[in-house]
Amino acid sequence: MRTRVAEMLGVEFPIFAFSHCRDVVAAVTNAGGVGVLGAVAHSPKRLESELSWIEEQTGGKPYGVDLLLPPKYVGADTGGINSHQAQDLLPEEHRAFVDELLARYDVTQVADEEPVRGGLNISPKGYEPLLDVAFSHNIALIASALGPPPHDLVERAHSQNVQVAALAGTTEHARRHAAAGVDLIVAQGTEAGGHTGEVATMVLVPEVVDAVAPTPVLAAGGIARGRQIAAALALGAEGVWCGSVWLTTEEAETAPVVKDKFLAASSSDTVRSRSMTGKPARMLRTAWTDEWERADTPNPLGMPLQTALITDSQVRINQAAAHPGAKARELATYFVGQVVGSLDRVRPTRAVVLEMVEEYIDTIGRLDGLT
Repeated sequence: MRTRVAEMLGVEFPIFAFSHCRDVVAAVTNAGGVGVLGAVAHSPKRLESELSWIEEQTGGKPYGVDLLLPPKYVGADTGGINSHQAQDLLPEEHRAFVDELLARYDVTQVADEEPVRGGLNISPKGYEPLLDVAFSHNIALIASALGPPPHDLVERAHSQNVQVAALAGTTEHARRHAAAGVDLIVAQGTEAGGHTGEVATMVLVPEVVDAVAPTPVLAAGGIARGRQIAAALALGAEGVWCGSVWLTTEEAETAPVVKDKFLAASSSDTVRSRSMTGKPARMLRTAWTDEWERADTPNPLGMPLQTALITDSQVRINQAAAHPGAKARELATYFVGQVVGSLDRVRPTRAVVLEMVEEYIDTIGRLDGLT
C-alpha cells in the first residue's frame, strides 16, 4: 500500500494497531504494520519494561506509544491529582452505589486483599515521566488519543524524528490538531471502541481529509477487514487505525469472559457510556452499563475520578466472572467498537493483518474491473 503514511513510517502496510497488549503491538509491527501501545495507565517502570521488550521482539521496526492528553479533567486547574488525592475526592454516594452493585452480583472481596488504586496519567505531572521513557526509546510515533498535543511535545518529537498523531472525533478537533503541528490526524468515527464522538466514520473521514489537507489522515472506527481499508482509502485516508479487531486475537490480554462475550456479540451490542472513564466511551453493553443508566443511579464522575472509583471493582468483577455460572459474568465489559459483530473467532494477530491485506487486494481488483 504505497501511501504517504506508509512512506513516512517506512512500513509495508499503513495499518496502525492500538492495543494495551505489548504482544499485539509487536506482532502487528512484525507483520508489516505499526503497533501502538496504549500507555495511559502505565507506570514509568512498567512502560520502560514494555518498550524494551517490544524493541527486542521487533528488531528496529517502527512502533508507537499512545497517551491521553485531555485539556479538561478534574484537577486541571491545579496541575492534576494523583491516585491518593482522587480517592479522597470520591463521593460517599458513589462508593455506596458501587459497593451495593457488587454485592447484588455476588462480587466479594477477600478480607486481606488490597484494593487496586487505578489512575490515568492525564495531567502533565502524570504523563511527562511517561514521555521521558518513551523518548528514551526508539519509538517512531507518539499519539494523543484525547486532546491536542502540547506544543513542547510536538517540538520534542520532531527533534527526535518522531511522528506525532492525534485522534479527532469532529472536524473542529482535527483543525486544532493540524494547527498544533501534528504529522497525522486520526479521524475516528462513533463506531469505534473507547472514547468517541457522535459522527460516523463514513461522514467524518472525507470532512477531515478536506479540512486539514495536506496533513495525511488515518481512518478509524468500524475497520477490521480489507474491504473497510479499501473504503477508508477511497474516502481519502492514507491508512487505518484499528483497535477492536485485536481484542479477540490469540495474543490479546482481554479477560476470558469478556473475550467470549465479544465473540458472541452483534454490532448492536455496544453503547457509549461514561461509566468507565467519566467521558463517553463505546463499550460492550452489559449489566454494568445498564446499571449506570438507571434513573436512581448517581451520575458518573468526571475524568479521572470515575476511573479511580471503578478500577478495583472492575478487577474484582473479572476475577469473579472467571467462575462458570457466576452472576458477576453479567457485569463484565470492556471497550469495543461496533465492528465487534464481525469478530467471531480467535486468530493469531499476524493472520489478522495478512487477511486484511489479502481482502484489500481482492477488493481493489474487483473495483478495478468496474471502471
